[in-house]
Amino acid sequence: MPSSKKPSTKKSSAKPLLISAGVALAAITLGLVSWQATAPAETGSAGSGSGSGATPRTDPAAELKALARRESGDKLAVGRADAPVVLIEYSDFKCGYCGKFARDTEPELVKKYVEDGTLRIEWRNFPIFGAESEAAAKAAWAAGQQDRFDAFHAAAYAGGSKEKGFAEPRLVELAREAGVPDLERFKADMAGEQAAAALKKDQEEGYRIGVTSTPSFLLNGKPIAGAQPLDTFTAAIARAKAEAAKQ
Repeated sequence: MPSSKKPSTKKSSAKPLLISAGVALAAITLGLVSWQATAPAETGSAGSGSGSGATPRTDPAAELKALARRESGDKLAVGRADAPVVLIEYSDFKCGYCGKFARDTEPELVKKYVEDGTLRIEWRNFPIFGAESEAAAKAAWAAGQQDRFDAFHAAAYAGGSKEKGFAEPRLVELAREAGVPDLERFKADMAGEQAAAALKKDQEEGYRIGVTSTPSFLLNGKPIAGAQPLDTFTAAIARAKAEAAKQ
């Protein structure tokens, strides 16, 4: 399946793996996600490391569905907070398949489902390709503080963009292209503690549930791994909407 695997040789990208043994064990014990599954219909059962026969203390599907933040003021989300379907995306700006999803699939989902109130998309910054990935994630967060996340997201994922790198001058250029009004504030926000804390929160969430490659998705708590075809997402959204209507 198309996805960008996390490299194991770069020290910078391996750093987030230094999570506590307790957190890692909790993820395995709960069996939250099997990210090797492809179609949502195949992913509702126990996740990675759950073959020991131990009974989970909580409902894995409920645990994953509860990750949807549904915050009305979330700068890194589009769609109604009360939409029946929530797609959470764990992604990296240096990930080629993430860019493919952002260019080819996401706009269609927004047009077809976000605009009619069916779908909400929540972004999670999950940089796995080193320092520039982390810098781009913080820059996207900073652009979001001035309500330009969507435009920055589009500019950073435009064809050929990642090949230019994400050094600070390039990030400022992208912010200017995205129409961020106050570039000095943008630079300060990008380097600030709040951006680092927001990034850490997203990373810890992803690692806790077993995300190891990008892009990875949760659709109403059901995992979809990789930049799957549009039809995979439309079918999954239809199922999730029907299930939500029954509740």
